[in-house]
Amino acid sequence: MTVIQTNQAPKAIGPYVQGRIANGFLFASGQVPLDAVTGEVVGSTIEEQTTQVLKNISAILTEARITPNDIVKTTCFLKNMDDFVAFNQVYGTLFHDVLPARSAVEVARLPKDVLIEIEIIADVSKK
Repeated sequence: MTVIQTNQAPKAIGPYVQGRIANGFLFASGQVPLDAVTGEVVGSTIEEQTTQVLKNISAILTEARITPNDIVKTTCFLKNMDDFVAFNQVYGTLFHDVLPARSAVEVARLPKDVLIEIEIIADVSKK
């Protein structure tokens, strides 16, 4: 198994890694809207925070030498399902031709009281 670690995405804030490759798949830990350098929350709206989360995911994908087209599944955790439409508009900007399977759920609370967290599973077998 290979650990994925990049300084272009926030460091893990607990006993876990940014991502791990096993059996041809990248399993990436949930990304919240933290700045990779400062570790501070970026943005106060769902749009701003989702944009930062996608930036962090993109950095992990780059480190693994894959693209958003290789994502096969996402799990999206929203603090408030009333933000779903606005979240979905930003989320969709990551994908072009190939869409992943997805789950989206409302949760009571997320780390650092952010509005969004997204985890991914991606196919790395072609890299």
